[in-house]
Amino acid sequence: MIEPSATHAASLFFLENKRIGWPGHEVFNALSLNINEGEKIALIGKSGSGKSTLLKHLYQQKASEIAFCEQNLGLVASLSCFHNIYMGQLDRHHFIYNAINLFFPFKAEQEKVAELAKSVGLLDKLKSKAETLSGGQQQRVVLARCLLQKQSIFLGDEPVSALDETQANELLALIMSKHETVIVALHHTQQALKHCDRVIGLQNGQIVLDQPSTNLKQNDLGQFYSDETLSSMDINKASEVARPALSSVG
Repeated sequence: MIEPSATHAASLFFLENKRIGWPGHEVFNALSLNINEGEKIALIGKSGSGKSTLLKHLYQQKASEIAFCEQNLGLVASLSCFHNIYMGQLDRHHFIYNAINLFFPFKAEQEKVAELAKSVGLLDKLKSKAETLSGGQQQRVVLARCLLQKQSIFLGDEPVSALDETQANELLALIMSKHETVIVALHHTQQALKHCDRVIGLQNGQIVLDQPSTNLKQNDLGQFYSDETLSSMDINKASEVARPALSSVG
């Protein structure tokens, strides 16, 4: 495994020979990883490779600083799009304030949520119950809820998987612009290269790729979704073609 060059001074997450999993099942038995402030990172790999487990572990380290978009959307089906977005800031207000806002939304909160809903293409759905929305619309509600938290770190577990390519790229760009550090699990390799400056490939609970996105081509990443078993040697060889040219640039 080749570590990317350190372009950011402050380390945000540092794991060394870490065992990660849950009782009765160990996903990572010796994970070493460093993530610096300001990085935009894509996690790639097949289902079961450890992406979700890693994201949950990172979230537990700095939960108060992170907006976490999980695959389990956590929407309240009977509540409106407005209220599901508003829930992103429940911890910032007193219980009484939140209770009143449930029945008689304050104008300031309506305007704040409406602005976010517009940014994710849901302005006309604010009064619709979450249960009436499509999968893609529900995913956009969760993204707006995360944006409302205004955290410096965003973790996303397939945050745009239910959206078409155009919408997905627009919202990934929005996520990147609103958060200093972003770590997202993606299945779409083109999105990983377009929006992230570092790509980490996982397989069977191991990191077999850790490269700047500028060192990689889409064909390199496509191997993670084939039936072949990868090793760090395989993937490093695949990216060697790009490295000499890049290393010669001042």
